[in-house]
Amino acid sequence: MKKKSSEKRRHVVAWVNKAEWDQILEYLYSKDVALQRYALHRISAWRGRYASSSPVAVDCTADLVRCQVLDRSGQLSGDDLVLLYGAALVRFVNLITERQQGKIARPLRRLAGNLNIPEWVVDLRHDFTHRKLPTLKWCRKGCKEVLEWLQQEYWSRQLGGGADEDWESQSDGEDVETELKRKEDELMARQKEMEAYKAARELLISYEKEQYQNFDGLHEDKDKSLWQGPFADMSWLLGEIKQFALESSDLLIDVLLEDGFLVPTADQLETLGCEPSENASPNDPRLPHIFLRFWLPLLKVLNSPSFIHLLLEKLFVELKQLTKEQNPHRTFYVSAWTSEVIICNSNKFEYRFETKVQKKARLKDRIFVNRIQLRWQQLLSACLDAPCMNTPHLLQLILDDMEHPLPLETRQKLLQLCSIYTQSAHAEGSTSQEPKQQPIYTLESLHEKQQQLRRHSHLRRNGADSKKSESSQEYKWADVLAEKAKVLRGSPWQVCTDKVMWKNYPLGKVPGQSDDPSCLMVENYSTMTVFDQPVELESNTTRSVPGVSAPTRTGEGLLWNPSDVNRLKSGLKLF
Repeated sequence: MKKKSSEKRRHVVAWVNKAEWDQILEYLYSKDVALQRYALHRISAWRGRYASSSPVAVDCTADLVRCQVLDRSGQLSGDDLVLLYGAALVRFVNLITERQQGKIARPLRRLAGNLNIPEWVVDLRHDFTHRKLPTLKWCRKGCKEVLEWLQQEYWSRQLGGGADEDWESQSDGEDVETELKRKEDELMARQKEMEAYKAARELLISYEKEQYQNFDGLHEDKDKSLWQGPFADMSWLLGEIKQFALESSDLLIDVLLEDGFLVPTADQLETLGCEPSENASPNDPRLPHIFLRFWLPLLKVLNSPSFIHLLLEKLFVELKQLTKEQNPHRTFYVSAWTSEVIICNSNKFEYRFETKVQKKARLKDRIFVNRIQLRWQQLLSACLDAPCMNTPHLLQLILDDMEHPLPLETRQKLLQLCSIYTQSAHAEGSTSQEPKQQPIYTLESLHEKQQQLRRHSHLRRNGADSKKSESSQEYKWADVLAEKAKVLRGSPWQVCTDKVMWKNYPLGKVPGQSDDPSCLMVENYSTMTVFDQPVELESNTTRSVPGVSAPTRTGEGLLWNPSDVNRLKSGLKLF
């Protein structure tokens, strides 16, 4: 088993101690020829001690320094020096990159680039071996560049370790080979993905062309519902798409959700004679009948449970991304397709009295007929995680068709919270409903209940009509806000009258609130028993309210009877 290159390893070295190593390094890069000659003699002694395992970087440094020594001596001609420099440079490039080569030969430029060797040095080596010999000036420049590289990459690094450096080790050669192989695999994977993406687009575009041709053939028919598909000559194309979906259904759905396919463009809607999405109902997104039949032949071929699960997951992910963008057209069609798939899986009892002909006509326009075991908990979480104007409708569909439905009270609270969060019409209309009988949890809830009864009694005494004018509604709302502000006076809470886009804030957070949970703590509070609470006396003009279960109280009585106090004490939590 090979050790990791990062682990420290013990070596037998040829030099006596670190002082000798530092001295040879200083002499090699000195301008004094005598000192360089002394360093070369010591390296020759090291080679004798190392036998055939002398470090490659030490040998290359010695060869290049010897070239400089002979060049400065003036004993050799220019041509001799060029050949001498050439041999040292060629030996350097070959020996340094040799251990980076794997089983498959790679270009020297790539290997040298991985080691930060300048590319022009590799070109200089190529000129020495295959082309005309370079000039002496370029030889000297290459020798100087390589010696600086050796000093930085080898000699300076040895000051803190042994002679076996990282880039020289066999294990690191394998690491570089593995890294290069990984990059090549990633490049091949991206190329295959691009080819598969182009193939998916071409298949879907071919399907659209066939469907448009079929639609043009029936253009003269007055009843477009006669448009059936697929034709016989399209069966091979559907088979190709089905085979592609078996290999890469994830990529096929991504292409389907692009503009121009399941999300039509304005030109496509005009060609099919469909109304734009702006004219459709925002609370009940439904696909145009012609557009649904346009894609039914393809979707019926792909309606396996795994494909439907993946399609719903991708649709909700797309809805979540659209919450950050303002694209009502795309949001409508993504919601409409989500609604269409969930409705196909519904098993409501409202169809139990239909005839066989009606049932056949209804099932004809469904993507799939048999009920699929959907992952309802995941769908519920994904729906709540993608709030938009169509979320209450989709949430209602999911809650109605769950295999194990939630309790009725839980469903109502979820729908109410969803409508509040998305600021839909359901939330605004809920304020005008009759006050419901809810359990009394705290003193504030009891006080709020009494305030509602007073307002209701006041309206009944005055004989107010069921339909109020807009001005009176605004006046009533102002009174309600004033009463709420009066009740909250002196507390850390206050009524927000600003028009805030609450859909931009997650549940449990208000505008201006920091992420530190300590900001929710009340600075000052005190303990108080139930009997020490202040008592509010009711006016003598209080009258009985028909239809309310609370008993009639006199002006001298408390706001609650002993049974109410017992209920308060049983559920009350004091600081």
